[in-house]
Amino acid sequence: MNQLEVRTWYTSVEEVHHDNGPRADVPLIKAAVTAVIKNPYAGRPFSDDLSELLEPSGDLAIELVRRCKAALGGAEAESCGKGAVVGLAGEQEHGVACLTTPFGDAMRDGIGGTGWVTSATKMGTVGTVIDVPLAYKKALFVREFYDAITVSLPTGPRADEIAVIAAMATRGRLHHRIGGLTKADAVGDGLR
Repeated sequence: MNQLEVRTWYTSVEEVHHDNGPRADVPLIKAAVTAVIKNPYAGRPFSDDLSELLEPSGDLAIELVRRCKAALGGAEAESCGKGAVVGLAGEQEHGVACLTTPFGDAMRDGIGGTGWVTSATKMGTVGTVIDVPLAYKKALFVREFYDAITVSLPTGPRADEIAVIAAMATRGRLHHRIGGLTKADAVGDGLR
């Protein structure tokens, strides 16, 4: 992580006890942790080499995952996702570079996952809102976990920064009832 300059950390937590239906015995807790980092490519000419973001992204993910798990208050993370908002002096691809294989591998390792980690990236400025998608950590096609957490930062990203986000939830949506593959029937192959 020493290769990335983190200006600020931001954590948000949502605890849902019902969603216009019966009160849940176990609430849904969603958390997102954001690191606002300096974008080393901001304002520079186009570069095919994004290694200054790719290489340290695994270490950044380890810290984001640690903080996000703590924000869940000791409950197990059952779903996860990742996201990035890139300041206007950068490119969307800079945010994608922060979230590729090293980041995804660190997130899966950190929560015992085997599935593909969903993601969203976009360009933005201070206060930009992003919905970070969530999916079951072991099998992408388990519908009860299709969800998102909304993240907005009051102080970032500035033009030369990237807001990098790790998100998790403790269970699937409350009152899910649309059918499809269930967690109990998933084989945990990453998809099913």
